[in-house]
Amino acid sequence: MAFELPKLNYDYNALAPHIDEKTMEIHHSKHHAGYTNNLNNAVLGTEFENKSIEQILKTPNLPNAIRNNGGGYYNHCLFWEILSPNPQKASNDFMDLINKNFESLDTMKEKFNQAAATRFGSGWAWLCAQNGTLSICSSANQDNPIMNNSDCKGTPILGLDVWEHAYYLNYQNRRPDYISAFWNIVDWKRVESKYQASL
Repeated sequence: MAFELPKLNYDYNALAPHIDEKTMEIHHSKHHAGYTNNLNNAVLGTEFENKSIEQILKTPNLPNAIRNNGGGYYNHCLFWEILSPNPQKASNDFMDLINKNFESLDTMKEKFNQAAATRFGSGWAWLCAQNGTLSICSSANQDNPIMNNSDCKGTPILGLDVWEHAYYLNYQNRRPDYISAFWNIVDWKRVESKYQASL
């Protein structure tokens, strides 16, 4: 059961100007495709060959090739899924949950932005669900919260890629500008559905 590069629900130019067409094309067809191919090669002939990506990533002490490429595969699948050129709002109930956990949506965004902006080097920022509550964290490289030895805990329901390849063509070294633009294309309905699935 080989892992496949997911097809996007939108064209490479659909998220512009927030994420430009060339960045989307390179990010999806080169970087994500690379993680996908490398993951398939890394699991071939191992105990992980017929396991789901979630089962694999929850395994302690993974070989580096499987950990890094498996994380890269999983993280990008989630990333593309929660983005939309026509983002929808979440329900009032989900907004109430955000208010309960962070006081307000704006406060949640501020905490998330800080996690994303202060992640040294390459990595990800996450909004996670665990036992019905929400939390924010960041992880290095292609690590993520479902990994057994990750500092983040819970099920990721929203993630932002802060590797330079995700923004450098358009934003150069202005990571905060990229983080700010990200919120314009977050599909909160999709994020909410991931929260519901986590329950």
